[in-house]
Amino acid sequence: MNKDATLSKLFLKKTAKSPHRKAIGWIEGSDLHFYNNDEYQQKVRVIFYGLNSLGIKPQDRVAILGQTSKEWHFFDLAALCARAVVTPVYPTYMSDEVEYILNNSETKILILENEAQFQKILAEQDKLTHLKCIVALKDISEESVKKLSDKIIFQTYQQFIDIGTLESQNSPKLFEASIEQSEPTDIASIIYTSGTTGDPKGAVISQRAFVVMLNNVYSSLKTNILPNDRTLTFLPLSHVFGRCDSFLNLVFDFECVFAESMDKVVDNMQTAKPTILLAVPRIFEKVYSKVLENVQKENELKKKVFDWALSASNTYYQKINADKSPTTFEILQKNLAYKLVFEKIYARFGGRIRFLVSGGAPLSPDIMNFLQNANLTILEGYGLTETIAPCILNPPVRQIPGAIGLPLGDVQVKFAEDGEIMLKTEALFSQYYKNEEATKEAFKDGWFLTGDIGELTTDGYVKITDRKKDIIITSAGKNVAPQKIENILKLQKHISNAMVVGDKRKFLVAIVSIDREAFIDEMGSSKTYEELAADPQVYETLDKEVHAANSDLASFESIKGFIVAPSDFTVENGQLTPSLKLKKKIILKAYEKEVDALYKKLES
Repeated sequence: MNKDATLSKLFLKKTAKSPHRKAIGWIEGSDLHFYNNDEYQQKVRVIFYGLNSLGIKPQDRVAILGQTSKEWHFFDLAALCARAVVTPVYPTYMSDEVEYILNNSETKILILENEAQFQKILAEQDKLTHLKCIVALKDISEESVKKLSDKIIFQTYQQFIDIGTLESQNSPKLFEASIEQSEPTDIASIIYTSGTTGDPKGAVISQRAFVVMLNNVYSSLKTNILPNDRTLTFLPLSHVFGRCDSFLNLVFDFECVFAESMDKVVDNMQTAKPTILLAVPRIFEKVYSKVLENVQKENELKKKVFDWALSASNTYYQKINADKSPTTFEILQKNLAYKLVFEKIYARFGGRIRFLVSGGAPLSPDIMNFLQNANLTILEGYGLTETIAPCILNPPVRQIPGAIGLPLGDVQVKFAEDGEIMLKTEALFSQYYKNEEATKEAFKDGWFLTGDIGELTTDGYVKITDRKKDIIITSAGKNVAPQKIENILKLQKHISNAMVVGDKRKFLVAIVSIDREAFIDEMGSSKTYEELAADPQVYETLDKEVHAANSDLASFESIKGFIVAPSDFTVENGQLTPSLKLKKKIILKAYEKEVDALYKKLES
C-alpha cells in the first residue's frame, strides 16, 4: 500500500508544488476572489493549529454542521491534516437527528455555522455525552451562549483563528509532522446515510478509499480536465457527492470556486464562469422547465422558430449519437438553430462550460438530449455514500442517455442472479460504524451490494432498471426513507395509511387514506368512505395533520401536498400484502394521473 495515499499528503504536495496558482475562489457581490495555493495552505494550517489547541488527537471525531462554504472545506482538510475523523452533518437535520449522529460518532469537536444550528445543540446538550467544544463560524447571540453547558467550550470563529495563528508561530513544524504521520488506514470520515427504518448508518471511510476514488476519477478524466479549468462548488458538503467535488482540486489542481448558496447558483455561474460543473438533476430540470415556460409566453412566430430549431438540432444529434455523419445541410441547420435559440441556454451556465457531471439521482434522458442541443455535454454518473460517490461515469468521448456509464479506475461490476449491481473497488467504505449486522448484509463474497437492479447495454455501459432498496431519491439528490415519513403520517388521528411519492421529483407528496371511524365519530354522520374522501371539511382536517407531521421532519422530508385516496388501501383491493405492507407500484399506478396533476398544480 502506498504510504502517501492520504488526503492531507495530497493537499500538502499540491499546494507546495505550484504555490502561486489560483486555487480556492469565492464570490462577494458580483466580484470573484481567489486564494492561491500558498494562501490556501496557510488557511488550512491556521485552522489545524486551532484544532490542536483544543487538544485534538489522531482519530478524534470532528463534526461539521453547516451550509457549503470555503470555511467548511478548510475545516474539513485541517481536521484531516490532524488525522482526525470528519463527520459531516446535514444542516437540514432536526435536533434529535443531529444528537444521534454526534453521539453515535462520539464527536468531541463541533464546527457549526450559525444561530439556527446552535439552537439544535442547546435543545439536546444534556444528551451529548462526548461533545467538548463548539466553534461557530458566524455570530451567536450572547443570550444563547449563556445557555450552553459550562462543560462545553465555546469559541467564535475569530477567537479560534487568533489562537490558531499564535499556535502556528509557537510550533511551526507540527503541521508537516502530523501530515507525515498520516496513514492510508486512518479513518478519514464517517458519513451517515439514511436507511428505510431506524437510525441512519455511519459509513466508515478510510484515507486510502478517498484517495483511490480521486485517482479513479483522475485516471478517467486526466486528458479532459486541465489546470486552467474552473468548477463552481455548491452541492452540500454534507453529501458525499459535494465532498468529492471539493476534493477534486487536490488531484487536478484546477480552480475551485465556492458558490454563495444553492439559491444563488444561477447568478454565481455568470460571475464564476465555470468550465466544469458537478450538479444534481434538479439544476438541469430547473433550466429545462424555465426554458419551456418562457417559450409558452412568446408569440406564435417565436414558438414556431423554437419548434423548428429543436427539430433541426435533434435530427443532427440523433445521427451523431448513432455514429452516423450528418449531411452538410443538417450541420448548417443545427448551427443556425444554435445561434437563434440554444446559445442563450448555454450562456445561462456562464458561457464557458466544457462539460457537466450529473449525479446523486437519475437524470431524465429527455433533459440530457435537450441540453445537448445547447452544446452542453452531460456526463451522467453513479455512486453511493458507500462508494464515496463516483464509481461509474459516462465518458467524455460518448454519452448514452439513460445509462450511467462505464466503471472508473479499479471499479469492478457484476450482477447478482436477481440483477442487483455488485461492486468491488478499493474506493469503498469498510463498515457501518457500530453496526456489524448491517455491514454483513451489505456484502456478498467480498462484493458490495448496491441495492440497485441493472444490466449492461450492447455498448457495455451500465444501466439501472429498478431500485431494490425502498429509498426515494429526489431530483436534488436527497436520499429519503419513505417509511419513516409514512409512519409519522399514520400517527395522525384521521390518517389510516399513507404512501410517500417523490422519486426523481423536486419534492415529496403523499397519497393518504382516511380513518373513516374517526370522522364518523366526530361528524355524527354515516357518510361512506368515498363521500368523506371528497368532503372539503375532511381535506381541511387532513391538511392540518400533514402540517403537524411536517413539524417532525427535515425540510427535504416534508410533504408539500397530498391526494386523498377514494378508498382505503386493503389486501382485498390488492394494495396491501398479506402482512399489510404497501404494494407501492400498484398504488402509484392506480393514482398516477392524480399524482401528476398534483405536481403540476404545486409547481405552477
